[in-house]
Amino acid sequence: MSHKFTGKHDFVGSFLRPEQLVKARQDYKEGKIDRPALKQVEDQEIEKLINKLKELGYEFITDGEFRRDTWHLDFMWGFHGVDHKPTNTGIQFSGIVAELDDTFLVDRLSFNENHPFLDHLAFVQQFEDENHTAKLTVPAPAQFLKQFISPEERENTAKFYNSRDELADDIVSLYRQFIQKAYDSGLRYLQFDDVSWGRLVDDKAPEHFGTDQAGIEELKQVFVDTNNRVIADRPEDLVINTHVCRGNFQSTYSASGPYDRVAEFLFKEENVNSYFLEFDDDRSGGFEPLQKISGDKEVVLGLITSKRPELEDKDQIIDRIHQAAEYIPLDRLSLSPQCGFASTEHGNKLSLEDQWNKLRLVKDIADEVWA
Repeated sequence: MSHKFTGKHDFVGSFLRPEQLVKARQDYKEGKIDRPALKQVEDQEIEKLINKLKELGYEFITDGEFRRDTWHLDFMWGFHGVDHKPTNTGIQFSGIVAELDDTFLVDRLSFNENHPFLDHLAFVQQFEDENHTAKLTVPAPAQFLKQFISPEERENTAKFYNSRDELADDIVSLYRQFIQKAYDSGLRYLQFDDVSWGRLVDDKAPEHFGTDQAGIEELKQVFVDTNNRVIADRPEDLVINTHVCRGNFQSTYSASGPYDRVAEFLFKEENVNSYFLEFDDDRSGGFEPLQKISGDKEVVLGLITSKRPELEDKDQIIDRIHQAAEYIPLDRLSLSPQCGFASTEHGNKLSLEDQWNKLRLVKDIADEVWA
């Protein structure tokens, strides 16, 4: 069941894990409970989340990524040819190392008809009605590609693929099959989460990608082309948006830099319906790059931070929305938190009540600005 999307307020997708869920996941990892017992707790907590989102006046509903370790790796693990293990090195964020599982190829990629995210989606869809639509978040195709061409994985990936283009072809094929299956089950709102662009705007991008500046420019085209090849095959009534950020782990970040550095590719060329963009602090730069948004594509302004508990000043946020409207018409703008509240199961450093207060503020402002 679907409805015409009308709201000017949204969220990125991940939410803080409630205490009961955290305990159940830990008990499962320690062998104290089995998977059906864990699923029972997940189901209960996801239903509570969905009810809360409806109560707060949001038209999109989600599972909050409650069944995942991370926002992106679990999706990759669901396909044939991908494996993972506890990390030896982790990923460096600002002042902290994120100990996310090392994720690598063990064979050429192939589609899994029983990808677990399809079941995750089906659970949320039972709570759809004429006013509420299920939203599914997955890493962008470019993010998937980035994972396996990173300097850390390049040598291993070369065991299975002769070229980056060959790998990209298989990733595009996986996404086309997954999206078609999700669409056939009723999905009408898909979000690509994409930190590859956030890494590309950083001063250390060449170091991160193991290339030079010319290589970075080439990657921008490769990433936008990979995403667009998947988007080109979407059914006409499937909305695909993208969220672009600079990393989110326990209230820290992994990259800094303005959107100017990717606007010619990301904003002009990527054929999404809208962009969720973080603008919650100086690391994100100004609104000027928004003038590069092509066609009638929209922007969801991430002006309310998900990283800190302090509640933003309503009037200041409204002023910033109108500043952004100098570069893209107000009727093509809407509002959301800047990122998810828990891109990994660890979550950001704020309370559940802080989280709900942020969502209330987003809705209050949206109702006032776009009344």
